[in-house]
Amino acid sequence: MPFMLSEVIRRFASDRRCWLLVLTSLLAVVLAFVAIPDSQALALVTHAGFWFVLVAFAIWVWSLWRAFGPDLRAIRPAAVDWVSVAFVIGGGVVLLAHESFGFKIVMDELMLLGTSMSMHLDRTVLTPMRGNDIQGAFAIIEGMMDKRPLFFPFLVTLVHDLSGYRPENPWVVNTLLTFVFLGLACLAGRLLAGRVGGWIAVVLLAGLPLLAHNSTGAGFELLNLVMILGTLLLGVRYYSRRDAVSLVALCYSGLLMAQVRYESCIFLAPLALLVLTVWIQEGRATLPWPVIVAPLLMLHYPLQHRIFDIRSSAWEMFSKPGYSKPFALEYIPENLTHAVKFFFAPITDQPNSYVLSALGWLAVPFFALLVLKRLRALRSENPIHVAVTLFALGFAAQFALMMCYFWGKFDDPVIRRLSLPTHLGLVLAVLAVLPQFAKPVVVRAVLAISLVGLLARSVPSMAAHAYSQEYLPGRETAWRRDFIQQQPRSDYLMIDNDSILWVVHGVSSTPTMAAVKRQEDIAFHMRNRTFSDVFVFQRLTVDADTGKQSIREGDDLGLDFVLEPVVERRLQLLTISRISRVKEIRREGQTLSREPDYLARVPKNRAEIDQARHQFMQSFMKQLP
Repeated sequence: MPFMLSEVIRRFASDRRCWLLVLTSLLAVVLAFVAIPDSQALALVTHAGFWFVLVAFAIWVWSLWRAFGPDLRAIRPAAVDWVSVAFVIGGGVVLLAHESFGFKIVMDELMLLGTSMSMHLDRTVLTPMRGNDIQGAFAIIEGMMDKRPLFFPFLVTLVHDLSGYRPENPWVVNTLLTFVFLGLACLAGRLLAGRVGGWIAVVLLAGLPLLAHNSTGAGFELLNLVMILGTLLLGVRYYSRRDAVSLVALCYSGLLMAQVRYESCIFLAPLALLVLTVWIQEGRATLPWPVIVAPLLMLHYPLQHRIFDIRSSAWEMFSKPGYSKPFALEYIPENLTHAVKFFFAPITDQPNSYVLSALGWLAVPFFALLVLKRLRALRSENPIHVAVTLFALGFAAQFALMMCYFWGKFDDPVIRRLSLPTHLGLVLAVLAVLPQFAKPVVVRAVLAISLVGLLARSVPSMAAHAYSQEYLPGRETAWRRDFIQQQPRSDYLMIDNDSILWVVHGVSSTPTMAAVKRQEDIAFHMRNRTFSDVFVFQRLTVDADTGKQSIREGDDLGLDFVLEPVVERRLQLLTISRISRVKEIRREGQTLSREPDYLARVPKNRAEIDQARHQFMQSFMKQLP
């Protein structure tokens, strides 16, 4: 064995393309971590990030067409397993039918939509924070680089480009991804445990309310699952075919998978192990040109992650006082306790699936033994077992990382979506263990139990979706979107710390703190009727003993702003969400927003009119809120 390995290394060292891959990798590392300073890193991602993802996506689509095009053209209706297709369609309908489409995790989903908006409008990677309607054209006035990877907003941008910009386009993407994911799960189940195994995979996933919650949201969780499972299945194809086009498809699938969620980079390790396993078994490295240049197409990714060094707030540790490090081993016991609570909580508390949790965690120890056994004899295993065995290491590492995360509590309304890759790993564990039972009745029994769990527990849980009612920001966002729909005109200004919500809906908006600092500018626009109205959103808390209402910190405009309540709603006990109209802006007893009580001199000639208009427009633009 040592002699064979040394011979393989010698062959690799004599291959010119291996050295080219090493050089492009070193160049990418030097540029990403050494040569480009922080001051230029974010600017480069802002202006070039879209194009990096576009090139990678185009190469991936091209490789997929070359790999699967002949097979797709050869498909005949009679050869299609229509029962499996019915399971996939039925499962997708169940996931999408019971929850309303909306923004489920507000900041993540709005930031992603905002990034797609700027990508669509001018191909820059920015999240808009201030935007205004300027003479009928909506323009982004100020934005910031977001920390979230770019692949999901890129896909939403493509939908914007093809159908026009609409805030609802992320739901179109996630609806399609829901059926794609179930189709891939059915295929994986079929490869692992036969035709019925594919049905089990679909039913187990369709019975997961958490998946339904995210299928009807605007986040990147569905895309993350699709890319992880799709990359695994492309690994199966590459291990089986061992050709250049399959390697390109696998490589670029992994490259894009890493650009969905931050922790998805973990799955690049099993991907690399699978490729190296093939190369060692073949005694040579297959390196087409797209694979050689792939490291350079990931250059923007570590540059974007400089945000975590430049902005300490990017870790969001302020949201959980008492924690000093984002990752630590000391968090594991507490996070494991919360994970157990999540997987086996009542349906009114968490969007879990008892059937999947019970079957999955029961299968995990047996699956672990199976993985250890197959790692010792990979050469004799079939492709699906090799891929699942190696990717099992990725699922274990991802779960371990979440348990070390300071906010890794799976029963938290904001964090429970991070358990979705773990749920996918549990499904694969069940499917990998099932063939170890010789009697077919076991597989049929698991299918029956899954169907009963779906009908008896999961569907009622999705229909009630009581687990989503405790997340106040999501309900407030839905209420504010209703307000947008009810307004006869959209040329008003909204003052709101969640200004991005209004900007992505084409409504002029500015954060509350900016409005406080720019009172005179807003008064200027009120005097000049720039906006049909000026509103402010505020959240108030109610003292249970006295009934006194207090404005949430950061929402108070101060005494200079005279407000008139327009509409309010109690969306949670002892909490009132209110939208008010700004009637006046005062300072030292004088009303700044009042129209002047004298008539301005009208210019007599065209030149004076043009000059006055030009001067006013300059002042207008500088004072936009």
